[in-house]
Amino acid sequence: MWVSKDTWNILSHFTLRRSINAILVVVSFYIAKWFKLTFHPAMPIAISIEPTTSCNLRCPECPSGLRSFTRPTGMLELGNFKQCIDTIAKDIWYILFYFQGEPYLNPSFLEQVAYAKKRNLYTATSTNAHYLTSEMAKKTVESGLDRIIISIDGVSQDTYEQYRVGGSLSKVIDGTKQLLYWKKELQSSTPHIIFQFLVVAPNEKDIPAVIELGSALGVDEVRLKTAQIYQYEQGSPLIPTQEKYSRYKRMSDGSYRLKNALDNQCWKMWHQCVITWDGKVVPCCFDKDAHYSMGNVFTHSLYSIWNNTSYRDFRAQLLTSRSSIDMCRNCTEGTKIWA
Repeated sequence: MWVSKDTWNILSHFTLRRSINAILVVVSFYIAKWFKLTFHPAMPIAISIEPTTSCNLRCPECPSGLRSFTRPTGMLELGNFKQCIDTIAKDIWYILFYFQGEPYLNPSFLEQVAYAKKRNLYTATSTNAHYLTSEMAKKTVESGLDRIIISIDGVSQDTYEQYRVGGSLSKVIDGTKQLLYWKKELQSSTPHIIFQFLVVAPNEKDIPAVIELGSALGVDEVRLKTAQIYQYEQGSPLIPTQEKYSRYKRMSDGSYRLKNALDNQCWKMWHQCVITWDGKVVPCCFDKDAHYSMGNVFTHSLYSIWNNTSYRDFRAQLLTSRSSIDMCRNCTEGTKIWA
């Protein structure tokens, strides 16, 4: 079976301790699923950490773009990041520098990546690519970043800006070219470059073309992603007409519902968590406003937070009545698509 360089790279970051921890995570998840036990003896395998909530774009289904946060906007400080990573690096192996906002707006973002690489962590980020100048692309490759997800939601400016409001498709393409140039110039196999295409009604006609564009430029992958719509029940102009590209199913009366069932289980609650720029630990990326904060890693260790009363109570509620949790009602885990 063919295995990509990126997959080998991910696997290369496993150590004996991380491997044992990963096994405990899987075992713990199935014990919780079958017996409804909430104690979790392992640490998360992966974390998402938020460099900033600031963003240069105005995407219509994004709290950063809408400027609709109830939590403060700010930047993850390098010192706080190092403090957090130093306590958990032996157990986690994957760190995504993204939650909300545009990571490259944080002046110390690539320093944070480089520090995580020193701790032998697999590093990834997601960006709108508007700040990938030649200098920044070079620094990105030199930082050791393992994976970069570039949002490209159209192959024409007219289509692209219908979702990426305020954005420039030419900047995305130019930034991608700069990254590819510096990978070659520095003879680096990383970062693994992914074009991510968020499928919405205005751009679904461009799917074949974006796959062709990715191939022509030489990116490593093109991925299609379904879009989360906040007010989906009565439809939205953003919901794709082709159901296979949508998280929602159109009913006979014209209303919409989630395609997947809300089973009383969630793999994310056992293998990862999200850390906001100001240190709050939240259960997953659906908690955009950090309503379910379990603690703060700048004042308490993630080890103590991961199994504290708040986290265990949340897992217990999820295992018995997931639909009673607000953020879970629009959860579409398992409905992503790939090109």
